[in-house]
Amino acid sequence: MLVRFGAVVFVALAITATAIEMTRKGEEPAPPALVGPGVAEPDPLRVELHRCARLGEAGARDPGCLEAWAQNRARFLSPKASNPQEAR
Repeated sequence: MLVRFGAVVFVALAITATAIEMTRKGEEPAPPALVGPGVAEPDPLRVELHRCARLGEAGARDPGCLEAWAQNRARFLSPKASNPQEAR
């Protein structure tokens, strides 16, 4: 009889502890640092390309996006661009 009573008390305490833990609000973690020591400034062309990607279909009519895409194509498709296969 005493063992059953102890088991019931144990289960009741476990359920209570679980309910308290589930309703407790934890501390929100601090946002990560965007710029730390030794981190280079973001590439303005990359920032513009991300902005254009967020514009979606409207980016095809945005003059800034058209210019950014032209610069990006020139960067990677120009004959002066280094070939990654040659670096090996």
